[in-house]
Amino acid sequence: MRYRKLGRNGPTVSAISMGRGSQGIKLDDAPGVEAFNATIRRAIELGINFFDSSDAYWGTRHEVLLGRAIKGFRDQVLISSKFGNIDLPDGRKGTNGRPEYVHQCCIASLKRMDVDVIDVYYLHRVDPNVPIEETVGAMAGLIEQGKVRYIGLCEAGPATLRRAQAAHPIAALQTEYSLWFREVERDVIPTCRELGIGYVAYAPLGRGLLTGRIRTVDDLAPNDRRRVHPRFAPENLARNVKLVEELERMAQGQGATAAQLALAWILAQGDDIVPIPGTNHVKNLELNAAAADIRLSAEKLARLNEIFAIGAGAGKRYHDRVLKGVGI
Repeated sequence: MRYRKLGRNGPTVSAISMGRGSQGIKLDDAPGVEAFNATIRRAIELGINFFDSSDAYWGTRHEVLLGRAIKGFRDQVLISSKFGNIDLPDGRKGTNGRPEYVHQCCIASLKRMDVDVIDVYYLHRVDPNVPIEETVGAMAGLIEQGKVRYIGLCEAGPATLRRAQAAHPIAALQTEYSLWFREVERDVIPTCRELGIGYVAYAPLGRGLLTGRIRTVDDLAPNDRRRVHPRFAPENLARNVKLVEELERMAQGQGATAAQLALAWILAQGDDIVPIPGTNHVKNLELNAAAADIRLSAEKLARLNEIFAIGAGAGKRYHDRVLKGVGI
């Protein structure tokens, strides 16, 4: 495994790090829990040292499972979690960046993961009703208290990043980035580089779209939440699959999978970018980790940039009502 520094003054993490798996696991699902544990253990063996979580994942269960999985390995890994992405009583999504909530959530996450400190603590969604300086100030207080080592933001735009960085050094921004979604190249990634903020790319495989395993909506389980994502709508998916077929042809010529080529492309965009593909399966994990050693020629990079130019894919990454809550 290769390693990269997360931001100007952040920790050193594996070039391929690990996000959550797409399918939630219940605490009493013994086979599912064992698969989760085996995947985390194998990741550590492969040199992956950065594991991402959130209090919003699987109804807080992901934090619990991650904490249990790293028992005995805590000194070998870095963990991140998030707060502020909440479910409202009417079922809509909301945000909470109030200073008192920051402390409340951090303490709860520490307890669920059964750890003394969170290495990178993110604001999961920016609260438009709370000045970012107040939220970041409270997060900085967690560093002073020894509960957090570094802080980050998710889905923040350039103006918010500048204000946050002025309040306290931000180690990383976590936002979607993949061949399918490249809009952040316009101004978000350049702003991160200007400010010395690392970029953690979630959904680097386009929520599974770039693996080549999803050809029609019927390839998704009836309860798969991707069914409500615009890019997976039948009229959009057909066009997106044609792009992935070109990716697959290029991958075959490289002796790799489509997913590996997609990850190798992200790694080639800069040493300040760390993708966090998520999986609960050892085989997929091993393929993801191996992508760190794939080198793409300038010609292949140019061809991928051409195939997956901004706007080439069909369908937005979220519905408009959700996009209102993100900065990009």
